[in-house]
Amino acid sequence: MTAKTALKDAVAVVTGASSGIGQAIALELAIAGAKLGLVGRNLINLEKTADIAKKTSSLVMSYGADLTVDAEINRLKTCIEADFGNVDILVHCAGVYVPGKLETANIADLDLQYRSNVRAPYLLTQALLPMVRSQQGQIVFINSSVIMRPAGKVGQFAATQHALKAIADSLREEVNADQVRVLSVYPGRTATPRQANIHAMEGKIYQGDRLLQAQDVALVVVNALSMPRSAEVTDINIRPFQKT
Repeated sequence: MTAKTALKDAVAVVTGASSGIGQAIALELAIAGAKLGLVGRNLINLEKTADIAKKTSSLVMSYGADLTVDAEINRLKTCIEADFGNVDILVHCAGVYVPGKLETANIADLDLQYRSNVRAPYLLTQALLPMVRSQQGQIVFINSSVIMRPAGKVGQFAATQHALKAIADSLREEVNADQVRVLSVYPGRTATPRQANIHAMEGKIYQGDRLLQAQDVALVVVNALSMPRSAEVTDINIRPFQKT
């Protein structure tokens, strides 16, 4: 079974779909024939993703939403129920990154990263899980390789990614008997707008061609989602081949 047949007409909700890895995953799912619910804060960029996806997907809906606001998650759930009726795949790719030393970091930045990277995917999963469970569907958490390599100035962000892993691992045990698959993906530095900003913060020259490409991550995710139901891919580590 190929991705094109395994995911044909599956309903996939992708957060962070306006750019970067989220956009790449959405477009690969569209190529595979999935119907898409695209979620992002930048509705203009989200519509650009939707326009491309509509070339290969039979149904694409865009939802401008700030997932750090509980009411927005509730509204999103209502819209998805009305537009699709069910969810086969939920991909969490939205999030924020703010670096800083523990000694001087602004606690408001920790709160923002917690709400964006932990609380938002937790609540959205909670909201959509009944629909995913009814379809014996799949949930993907796009995490970060930062949890594999401790480094300075990333304590706040890394803490949220460790928390996200814990949520995914615990959820997997809870829903396995319901035939729901849960995947965590840990990309290394990937050529995305956010990574360009991170390089600028670090005072480094940004060479996107030497980094992992967003489509690389997307292909791995779609292939994992297309695996036969006799298997479950639980964790994927993927990094740039070239050392930078």
